[in-house]
Amino acid sequence: MPGKLSTHVLDLTTGRPAAGMKIEIWRRDAEPQLLQSAVTDPDGRTASPLLSGSDFTPGSYELVFYVRDYFSARRVECSFLDQVPVRFTVTDSDAGYHVPLLVSPWAYSTYRGS
Repeated sequence: MPGKLSTHVLDLTTGRPAAGMKIEIWRRDAEPQLLQSAVTDPDGRTASPLLSGSDFTPGSYELVFYVRDYFSARRVECSFLDQVPVRFTVTDSDAGYHVPLLVSPWAYSTYRGS
């Protein structure tokens, strides 16, 4: 099975998926390169894997979650967090890398999921 990169976002202020959050995926080797922008669906996920197949190769990546924009659109004060960058390394492009974000206006957590 070919490898892929996916994500989802949970809004901890509501306990529900964070629908409508902008996410960018960057390649961080040498010069940073924007690979793709996406917006989470009603389930807090992107519509398809962010990267897969020949676009998903070993190297350094960064997901940027637009947290302040998301909360501001919902009229929730978010003066502490703005963009949340998550940098990680892909060593096996045949594996699945799922990088979720659990977020509130004051804190966040992430992990490598399955």
